[in-house]
Amino acid sequence: MRLLIIASAVLFGIGAATLGMSAERPDRDRAETFRQLELFGDVLSRVESDYVVETDKAMLIEAAINGMLTSLDPHSRYLPPEAFQEMQTTTRGEYYGIGIEVTWRNDMVTIVSPIAGTPGEEAGLEANDVILAVDGDNMVGAGMDAVVERIRGPAGEPVTLTIGREGEDPFEVTVVRAAVEVRSVVYRMEEDLPYLRITTFNENTTERVTAALRDLVNAQGGPLPGLILDVRSNPGGLLEQSVSVSSLFLDRGEVVSTRGRDPRDTRRYNAEAGDMLAGAPIVVLVNAGSASASEIVAGALQDRERATVVGLPSFGKGSMQTVVPLRGGRDGALRLTTARYYTPAGRSIQGWGVIPDVLVAPRQITPETRILSGEADLRNALSNENGEREPPFDFEDIRQPPEDWNTSDDFQLKAAREELRARMARREARLQ
Repeated sequence: MRLLIIASAVLFGIGAATLGMSAERPDRDRAETFRQLELFGDVLSRVESDYVVETDKAMLIEAAINGMLTSLDPHSRYLPPEAFQEMQTTTRGEYYGIGIEVTWRNDMVTIVSPIAGTPGEEAGLEANDVILAVDGDNMVGAGMDAVVERIRGPAGEPVTLTIGREGEDPFEVTVVRAAVEVRSVVYRMEEDLPYLRITTFNENTTERVTAALRDLVNAQGGPLPGLILDVRSNPGGLLEQSVSVSSLFLDRGEVVSTRGRDPRDTRRYNAEAGDMLAGAPIVVLVNAGSASASEIVAGALQDRERATVVGLPSFGKGSMQTVVPLRGGRDGALRLTTARYYTPAGRSIQGWGVIPDVLVAPRQITPETRILSGEADLRNALSNENGEREPPFDFEDIRQPPEDWNTSDDFQLKAAREELRARMARREARLQ
């Protein structure tokens, strides 16, 4: 998943950890910590001296660090210097590879979503595809880093992935690696309706959304009558960008709040004055590949009754990560889950996702098809504080394309057009 970088959050968390403790308890805790560290040193020393083959101490320590972090939740992780540098490059909108966002699920690397306009999308890779092998080598249980390293390589060279997809036999896909600049915004007139797709939330997204809206206004020859905002297969990105993009469609008011371990760490992010669409109706498209920052936008516009959400439930990543450079980045960085985020109505979408107002499937599905999948399937995923409950919809609620529907046509987009036209007609009737 893309990182939400708020450097101050980790400072608040550390500072609050010792409040309210007696003087004796910190001393006892400190002594126990030193005892455990001594135990770790003993184990490391024994492995280094007695293991059946020679070991690499640095690799052992890095594995121990990652073991500690991954035991917390799926998104906390140590980033070696090279990975930290790559992450910084990615958030600037540059990407090198085949163009997929991945996560670790059930001992396998699973695609969260292909990035629009990259070789991965063009090759037909989809959200929830599982990477079983790379160039014929089995990758089940190999670990995220091992799989990602095998997929990386020089631009122009092919890599063959063996893909597992629900309802199909495993198949191979050959993708040619490329140096890709991620286009975070794509826009056009969809029939007679303005359409804008956000593929990721990097440092340039708000600026490009603003420019796209102005271009659409010019093409329309006046104010936009409405907008289809497509964040399907958008894996997320920078928190501040999701807030500023939401602000383009809201006139003040809350977008999202974040809460850390200490209640005093609660922070609310509000929209600025000025709705670029002046109240014109919006339809937001989401699917299981819509995660993190894209869920913040969809949840905010839904809770504020600013938009109708159409599609299938989103990924359900309701946590925020802080990236802390270690020794200025020379030793890499720590990516640590430091807070949960909540929609304006106080909802946590952790594990459940944003549930669309209008449920629409992209293709024919059956009651056995997993509808709620994503974050909740990840090992050590945080629980949803709202408690266990049944999905807030029935299978019969999901609109499906007819059996003879041409799968090359976008049925969810067709539904979004219909919904937007209906909302535009209701608004026009009220204004008369």
